[in-house]
Amino acid sequence: MLYGAGVKDKETMKNAPHVGIATVWWEGNPCNTHLHDLGTIVKNAVERKNMLAWRFNTIGVSDGITMGSEGMRFSLQSREIIADSIETVTCAQRHDANISIPGCDKNMPGVVMAAARHNRPFVMIYGGTIKKGHSKLLDKPINISTCYEASGAYTYGKLKASCKMPSGSDATPSDVMDDIEQGACPGAGACGGMYTANTMATAIEAMGLTLPGSSSFTASSPQKRTECERAADAILTCMKKDIRPRDLMTRAAFENALVLTMVLGGSTNGVLHFLAMANSANVPLTLEDIDRTSRRTPFLADLAPSGQYYMEDLCDIGGTPSVLKYLIAKGLIDGSIMTVTGNTLAENVKDWPSLEPGQTIIRPLENPIKDSGHLRVLHGNFAPGGAVAKITGKEGLSFTGRARVFNKEKELSAALARNDIKVTDGNLVIIVRYEGPKGGPGMPEQLKSSAAIMGAGLTNLALVTDGRYSGASHGFIVGHVVPEAAVGGPIGLVEDGDVITIDAVANRIDIVEIPGVANTPEGVALEMERRRKMWTPPKMKPMRGVLAKYARLVGDASHGAVTDLGGSAW
Repeated sequence: MLYGAGVKDKETMKNAPHVGIATVWWEGNPCNTHLHDLGTIVKNAVERKNMLAWRFNTIGVSDGITMGSEGMRFSLQSREIIADSIETVTCAQRHDANISIPGCDKNMPGVVMAAARHNRPFVMIYGGTIKKGHSKLLDKPINISTCYEASGAYTYGKLKASCKMPSGSDATPSDVMDDIEQGACPGAGACGGMYTANTMATAIEAMGLTLPGSSSFTASSPQKRTECERAADAILTCMKKDIRPRDLMTRAAFENALVLTMVLGGSTNGVLHFLAMANSANVPLTLEDIDRTSRRTPFLADLAPSGQYYMEDLCDIGGTPSVLKYLIAKGLIDGSIMTVTGNTLAENVKDWPSLEPGQTIIRPLENPIKDSGHLRVLHGNFAPGGAVAKITGKEGLSFTGRARVFNKEKELSAALARNDIKVTDGNLVIIVRYEGPKGGPGMPEQLKSSAAIMGAGLTNLALVTDGRYSGASHGFIVGHVVPEAAVGGPIGLVEDGDVITIDAVANRIDIVEIPGVANTPEGVALEMERRRKMWTPPKMKPMRGVLAKYARLVGDASHGAVTDLGGSAW
């Protein structure tokens, strides 16, 4: 059968290593549409090294396209399918090594989880970031997140052009929307800010699982093609030196990943993925470890969504290797960890350019945007099992408001479309529940509503959910609330008008008052216990199919929302 599949002679059959090349390729999403072409470059390079290259494929879901729809429920569980399918082919076909080429954001942790399971020599090639878009009518760089924020501005009558139409006439809000939609995504590549795809790609580079520069090269650049060529040498080195994923996925490597994520202002989704990858590699990692790293690590990067620059801009000043070189020199990153090149991380980046003193994308340690990291792990009577907040400091460090409760994001989206939520309503803690791993099911992201709120200028809101937020989300947001509503957590018991405080200094989220009933911790606890006795679990929907299977298997967000949580896998 191998001769039939293309092995050319007996010598090759007896001696050539089998290298699987797993692309998360599919058409219809800019993050993934070019990955088959990259896989072809890798295949040709591997064959030139007298190895057998076997391409295969796995699935993906576009977070950007499914955002706000029922399709988003399939996003997080695609991470498990990606890991399962690569593990299956690699182990079933007895491949000697694997090169994986992911694009969109669940892709990266999926291929790394697979690598930890099959534990064959492994190299990841990130498909690359998209180039910046441009709006002619706003006269500024834009990206996919601009579309969602513009939608909110449009609904609330705040979307205005900065320039006239080519004809010289004034641009209408609809003209501006059309211009943004058509200019946001100029070609192939993952979303261009420090959203989840770039968060995970940079973190995985800091772990030593990619070649230097993989996370910051743009998808269409010559450097990305050269990286694909060089991957053949790297995988051969890993085989010769018997460098395996679980040798590289050490506690020190995960610490590097966490530090870089805090420095760059990465996505809250990274928390889920770090926990899941560590679980696959049997590396002890907890929410408390993530919080500890955030407390000691300054936030330095002026990158979207909270800042003004994009990954393409970072690439122009040296990219991820130059940032790592700076952080290694400052003692924040462990440069001694081994990598897929057979060299240490410090050796990989020593010849890359240093960050120029005058550049404004990465602040010096002496002048950070924020003294500590932007990710905060919260506990309290609202989230006894933990929650994750994304606080850059621009939103303030605490928020108190009256609860306004929505059972599913679509209820909030409908309220925003009706203009039902206004600045004059006072401070509101908007709660979106029954969107957790089991309750969603699938723990969907809620960029559509969070971005619409930002675009509408509703600064009187904090957003809280047992679901997730996109890496493109910003503002005062709290996600990953555990226990989730579907299993009877406090988020499922809170009612409109309850007063909630979020404290990003004390790292707490609490129901502090229930008007007309209680305004002491003891009184709140008694009322919540009364509500718990009255609560009945909702019927799971759907009852069959992949989401139902996922809901039955998946663990909570504080442990990575994985489907294989348990004892050692080996």
